[in-house]
Amino acid sequence: MKRIKVLEVIRQGKMGGMESHLLDLITFLDKERFEPVCLSFTSGEMITRLEAMGVKCYVIDTLRPFDLRVMRQVVKLMRDEGIQVVHAHGSRAASNMVWPAKRLRVPFIYTVHGWSFHDDQSWPVKKLRAWSEKLICAMASRVICVSRSNADTGRDTFGLKNAYVIENGINLVRFNPANQFNDLRKEFGFAEDDFVAGFIARCTKQKAPLDFLNGVRLAHERDPKVKGLFVGEGDMDAEVDDMIAKRKMGSYIYRTKFRTDVPDLLNCIDVYCLPSLWEGLSIALLEAMAMGKPIVATPTDGTKEVITHEDNGLLISFSHPVALAAAIYRLHGDSELCKQCGLKARDLVVQRFNAQRVSDAVGNIYREELL
Repeated sequence: MKRIKVLEVIRQGKMGGMESHLLDLITFLDKERFEPVCLSFTSGEMITRLEAMGVKCYVIDTLRPFDLRVMRQVVKLMRDEGIQVVHAHGSRAASNMVWPAKRLRVPFIYTVHGWSFHDDQSWPVKKLRAWSEKLICAMASRVICVSRSNADTGRDTFGLKNAYVIENGINLVRFNPANQFNDLRKEFGFAEDDFVAGFIARCTKQKAPLDFLNGVRLAHERDPKVKGLFVGEGDMDAEVDDMIAKRKMGSYIYRTKFRTDVPDLLNCIDVYCLPSLWEGLSIALLEAMAMGKPIVATPTDGTKEVITHEDNGLLISFSHPVALAAAIYRLHGDSELCKQCGLKARDLVVQRFNAQRVSDAVGNIYREELL
């Protein structure tokens, strides 16, 4: 049987939730039926990992959406590789694939990992972003949403129709609290009885890293045993470093750039915090849940579908560090609630969010597009 050649396209090669999703998708894809090829518009750790798996990868450098300058290179790549299906992850990647796919008459699948428009944008920016998403979706053969809320938002905003909801999945072998882990608490300077709030995400406006820092600061002022682990990098690095320095938070917040040992990192924290302004369905959130960690998070599209307040986590208001601090402090003082939330978070991920299920469902869509 000749394998179907699929071009998996993503905006960047640096690791993040979307990139973890793509790694797992390719890992669990049926290699007897499909031959994945990856195109990224920047290099990074994800490309290194895929190449180590034997996946052919290309990098065409651009940070721009709808970049006409790179489309000739994309068309040549697709012709040279004999691509039969294009699967773009995220709006930036999709914007640079709609015309090449149409020109070569190749089925184009778009997975929405959270819409590029959201309520904190100015009206003109939000309107333009919504228009571009509508254009991409109209050009796509299939649109996949990673949460039901994302599909509903698309329908309500610009009339999205017939979206396929395939929730994100997690590698439950790797993210399993029963595994053996390296003891990173000693490396980071945390004591056994410290209560560590973790933020493991890109350091960008979307993830609201300053809200996390302020939340930990306020909780630490109430109880010095509350400390923070901040893992990630991005375009807000300077602001984060500046806040830590000016507020003299270095004694109780350990700051590190991206690391590959995410299960070890999650194992060493007591609660995972995600005060995002918007999300599709956060992979990092599901990874923390898979590791049995209680969650403190804002009710973004995907998050409110998986976190039930006071059952498997605590939901807080957007842009509200005081509420974040109160939630952290509450879990610190209520060990039974903390344990219950962690166990129920793990149970939900095991039941619903298996990476193999995602790859099988996406593979079925690839096959259907070529019937």
